[in-house]
Amino acid sequence: MTQDEQLCSLALTRIPGLGLTGAFRLVSSLGSATRVFEHRKELSQLVPGVSTKVVTALNNPEAFRRAEQELIFCERNHIRCLTLNDEGYPARLRECDDAPLALFYRGNADLNARHVINMVGTRHATPYGQDICARFLADLSALCPDALVVSGLAYGIDIHAHRAALQNRFKTIGVLAHGLDRIYPAEHRKTAVSMLEQGGLLTEFASGTNPDRQNFVKRNRIVAGMSDATIVIESAAKGGALITAELAESYHRDCFAFPGRCNDEYSIGCNNLIRKNQAMLITSAEDLVKAMGWEGKSGTGKTVQRELFPDLSAEETAIVTLLQKIPDGLQINTLVVETNIPVHKMSALLFELEMKGVVRALAGGIYRII
Repeated sequence: MTQDEQLCSLALTRIPGLGLTGAFRLVSSLGSATRVFEHRKELSQLVPGVSTKVVTALNNPEAFRRAEQELIFCERNHIRCLTLNDEGYPARLRECDDAPLALFYRGNADLNARHVINMVGTRHATPYGQDICARFLADLSALCPDALVVSGLAYGIDIHAHRAALQNRFKTIGVLAHGLDRIYPAEHRKTAVSMLEQGGLLTEFASGTNPDRQNFVKRNRIVAGMSDATIVIESAAKGGALITAELAESYHRDCFAFPGRCNDEYSIGCNNLIRKNQAMLITSAEDLVKAMGWEGKSGTGKTVQRELFPDLSAEETAIVTLLQKIPDGLQINTLVVETNIPVHKMSALLFELEMKGVVRALAGGIYRII
């Protein structure tokens, strides 16, 4: 990705009155942040609804000055600035209409790994929750060793999930509510350093940004949006983990929860998610793998021959070719990532393939060759 696109993306985040959704809309409409600035004089004609105040603000050089400073900080500290059009940007997150224009990333994990889960929960993890983190990831390492484990580096379930992931040789990503010039909480610095060698740290916030309360809610949408599935380990009746679960549902992602005793304070949230059908009950890694359709092995079983479907479009062919390799089927978010087809378009294509009798929809958003 060119430095111009990075500069323009960061500058757009500094435009007063634009907002995250407005900036995302501009970039989506014109194709890049660079084109937004190139066509700022006629922007109101190209994108209806853009205010004159925003157009005027695009001419302010201060936004570019601060963007340049941030890129200098990134270069000095080996931080990647990932814009929406960058191949390294999380493709799952890109499909969300409140996706950040730019992300700051330091680490060695593939943010577009084939299987991505997030594990979230209370900051007051009990021995029960801690044991679930350890046992779940130990079992998952045998069933799905290539999974990327995402959490928020916070106290409680977050940090136990990261540490269990490291112990079981998963790469793990910490999504931060502040800039990469600090680690919060400071007690987790040692774990964060280990994660740079076996995963990484990710944030939408520029250097100098404090871990303010509102930033944690913003952080949660990245945790949910970049993942195939959200797993809630423990939660009280209210809490950030439940917000992440709600966000996952709004993004049409799968959500799972571990149940607990009805009178346990930090199981109330999980039990409510299950009771309201907002999360599927799981008790093991095997439950997750089966529900997501991740138990299949590539290259085994019979495959459907391409010549049986002569009327498929190029995109339909790409989907069929991928599904031919996995007889047990793939989850829709995995198909989106592997084919680079937007999720809204993928849904329409899969419907057409169903109508043609080529694929079958299964529970959990999984599709399988007939």
